Amino acid sequence: MLRLALPVIAAEIGWLSMGLVDTIMVGPLGPAAIGAVGTGSILYFAVMVVGYGTMFALDTFVSQSFGAGRIDECHRWLFAGLQIAAVLAGVITAMSFGLIAILPVFDLHPDVLALIRPYMLNLVWSTPPLLVFAVLRRYLQAMHVVRPIMIAVVVANIVNVIGNWLLIEGHWGFPAMGVVGSAWATVASRIIVALFLIGVVIYRERDRSSGLQEVPFKWDAQRNWAIVRLGLPAAGQNLLEVGIFAMASALAGRITPSAVAAHQIVLNIVGLIFMVPFGLSSAAAVRVGHAVGRRDGVGAQRAGWSAVTLATGAMLTSAALFALVPRWLVGLFTTDLEVIELGAGLFIVASVFQLFDGVQAVTTGALRGLGNTQIAMFVNLVGHWAFGLPVAYLLCFHYGYGVQGLWMGLAFGLIFTGLILLSVWHRHSQAIARPAAS
Repeated sequence: MLRLALPVIAAEIGWLSMGLVDTIMVGPLGPAAIGAVGTGSILYFAVMVVGYGTMFALDTFVSQSFGAGRIDECHRWLFAGLQIAAVLAGVITAMSFGLIAILPVFDLHPDVLALIRPYMLNLVWSTPPLLVFAVLRRYLQAMHVVRPIMIAVVVANIVNVIGNWLLIEGHWGFPAMGVVGSAWATVASRIIVALFLIGVVIYRERDRSSGLQEVPFKWDAQRNWAIVRLGLPAAGQNLLEVGIFAMASALAGRITPSAVAAHQIVLNIVGLIFMVPFGLSSAAAVRVGHAVGRRDGVGAQRAGWSAVTLATGAMLTSAALFALVPRWLVGLFTTDLEVIELGAGLFIVASVFQLFDGVQAVTTGALRGLGNTQIAMFVNLVGHWAFGLPVAYLLCFHYGYGVQGLWMGLAFGLIFTGLILLSVWHRHSQAIARPAAS
């Protein structure tokens, strides 16, 4: 599990670190810029996750085909994924422009709204390369090829840092574009990462006996529908989870620039740590899928529980970090005393839900390896939107807890979701291992 998970975790951390770098590098522009870049990124990803999450179906299909020794099937699933990505690129781009048009509905602070619109209008052009990356990344890691993904993300980070330095404040003759410059740096990095993985796939398949050239690149309605049927619930689950944080960001934007800045700083760090269980989730999906492909029920059960155990250790460690040095963590991003105090309070809340957040992520991946994506979507709907969000809204706006109240509501939803999904995985893992044990 660790041999597969560690490079995936490194890639996930590297991917999210681009958002952290953006937040740090626009920091000198003030709290409104921090809020605009952070909120704009998560609102965009709340739309993008529909496409990105749909490609999670490739975890199941490619890993099970690979476990069964059917490399030609892996190639067919790759082509089907690219075809679905082409369709989704147009849909998601249109959805993104629609979201930008209704930004005033979110009642954001005027200073944040003035910066978030131009930022998102430019960020949206990263949609096609990001979808291509999503397909190639799921394909490669489902076949245990993860190191090139990690290298690609490192290269993308370098491009992003250089782009931010050149374009935010203007260096080497480039114009000072502010938050728009940060958006274009992100677009460039996503184009680079997609091109890199295209080269990796072509290079790896050049001498394979069942190579890509032997599988026709034609529209396969049945296979494409299978990806959509399995992938949409996975995308829905991701949308519900990302969407709740996007909604929290929008609600935080109604308070003050300092509140939204504190929210985005803490959310970035919590999100960075979350990449550990998220990477383990991907590894669990692949390892469980391989075991299912070779008809090894006990192996599937062990793969899932090993991921849960590793995630538990990682998230308990991060919870201790958040509880012990919250002000120091916020101080890495800003010297604004009000933002530091607000952020420290949010970290205390985050320390409470860390374990449950990790458990829900890993069990979702393990269930995906079994080919089950519907349950996680339903549990996220109930936990986050029926329970967590109403509590968050009431605590924030009716009981005077402010942005900390938002996070208390998020914690409530995550605890509920983690406990339910752990119970579901326990029941399913016992069921799949039972025939093999008997």
